[in-house]
Amino acid sequence: MAEKRDYYEVLGVQKGCSEDELKKAYRQMAKKYHPDLNPGNKEAEEKFKEVNEAYEVLSDPQKRSRYDQFGHAGVDPSYGGGAAGDPFGGAGGFGGFDMGDIGDIFEGFFGGGFGSSRRANPNAPRRGSDIRTQISISFFEACAGVKKRVSVAKTEACPSCRGTGAENGTAMKTCPDCGGTGQVRVQQRTPFGMISSQRPCEKCGGRGRIIEKACPKCGGKGYNSTTKTVEVQIPAGIDDGQTLSLAGQGNAGTNGGPAGDLLVMITVRPDSLFTRKDYDIYCEIPVSFYQAVTGDELTVPTIDGNVKYNLPEGTQPGTVFRLRGKGVQRLQGRGRGDQYVTITVDVPKNLTKEQLDKLRAFDDAITEKQTTKKKKFSDKLKEMFEGRE
Repeated sequence: MAEKRDYYEVLGVQKGCSEDELKKAYRQMAKKYHPDLNPGNKEAEEKFKEVNEAYEVLSDPQKRSRYDQFGHAGVDPSYGGGAAGDPFGGAGGFGGFDMGDIGDIFEGFFGGGFGSSRRANPNAPRRGSDIRTQISISFFEACAGVKKRVSVAKTEACPSCRGTGAENGTAMKTCPDCGGTGQVRVQQRTPFGMISSQRPCEKCGGRGRIIEKACPKCGGKGYNSTTKTVEVQIPAGIDDGQTLSLAGQGNAGTNGGPAGDLLVMITVRPDSLFTRKDYDIYCEIPVSFYQAVTGDELTVPTIDGNVKYNLPEGTQPGTVFRLRGKGVQRLQGRGRGDQYVTITVDVPKNLTKEQLDKLRAFDDAITEKQTTKKKKFSDKLKEMFEGRE
C-alpha cells in the first residue's frame, strides 16, 4: 500500500490552523486541481481526490482529533490492521490495544467492568461517509441560479447482494468463535497477575458474522466503486464559498445504513464590472465633467439588463445612488438586495493649448457662490492661518 502524505501537508497548512485557514486552503487547492480546469490530467485528478480526502478528515473535529493523535491509523481502516470500518486498528482498539481492556482491567481487579456493555453492535447499520467536490460558476450564474453536472467517484451498495457481501441466495451465519459479538476474550499474564481483555475476533474480522459464499460481483465487500454524474441545482443568490448538501448522494452505508451526502462547494468567478457584498451589488459609472455639471440620462447596467437613471446637475465625484431591488435574490426567497452605483468623473488628459486656455478662462469665471466646496475649503484655510497669528 502506498504511503499516504500528511493531510496538513496536502492542504499546505500548519497542524494548529483555524477552521477558516483550513477552508481557505482547501478552496485554493481544490480549484487548482479541479478536473474541469485540468481536463485529461490524471495526476491533477489524483491530487484533487487527495485534497478532498484530507479536507473531509480535517474539517470534522472528531476525525481531526483522532488524526492528530494517531495519524492515518486513526481515520483509515486500511492502516494498523483493523477490521473494515474500524478506524483504530480493530473493533474498538488502538493498534492492538482494545479500549475495552480498561473495563476488563477493572473487572479483573474489582469484579465489575464498564467497557463491554458500551461496545457498539458490529452489525448495526452505519451511515456512509460524505463526499466533497467543487463547482465553479460565473457571477451571473450565481445571481440567477443554474443547473450543473458534476462527476463524482463514490461507492454504491452492490445490487447483486444488496450490500450484504454474500452471494445472492446464500445467508451469513453467526461466527462460532465469538458468538456474533465480534469480540473474543483472552487472558494475559502480567506482573499484576492474570488480566482478562477482549480482542477483535480473527475469524470474522470483528463483524460477528461469516460470509459462507462471497458475492462474485463485489467480492464480499457489499459495495462497488463507481463514477456517477450528478445534476446539481444551484439556487439563485448562492455566494462564493457556500456549500450545497445533496442528501444520500455520498458513499454507501454498511449493514443497511443510509448513504452519506454529497457536499458541493461553490466557487464564484469574479466579474469585471460588478462586485457583491451579501445580497447587494456595487459598480462604478464614469461620466464626463460636462455630464456631472449639467446632468444627463445615464444607461446603468444591472444583472437584469440596462436601466435608465437621471443624473442630477452638479453631481459630485464619488456620489453614490441606490437602485432598490436590483441586487441579488435572497436564498430564503424573501426579496432582493439593492444595487449601489458610484459616480466617477473622467478627467481628460493631453489637452491642447487652446483647450487649456478655455478651461482656465472658465475656471476664472466661476464664483464662490457656484462652488460650495471650494468656498468652504477657502474659509477653513483662512480660519486655520488666522488662528496661528
